[in-house]
Amino acid sequence: MTDQNDKSASQARASRDDRLKSALRENLKRRKAQARERAAITDPSQNDDRSLDEGAAGNKAGR
Repeated sequence: MTDQNDKSASQARASRDDRLKSALRENLKRRKAQARERAAITDPSQNDDRSLDEGAAGNKAGR
């Protein structure tokens, strides 16, 4: 009888491990997609002309 309990416990453990692996894989895909989206968006304060950077707006002496 303990053999059946051991088998069912190991099957439950394997099933749980498979679900966790799948969830981790999906989470990684989602996080990579978010990182790609963030990298694609350009930061306005990083423009070459610095026209949107508040600290440099109208300040020609600082250049």
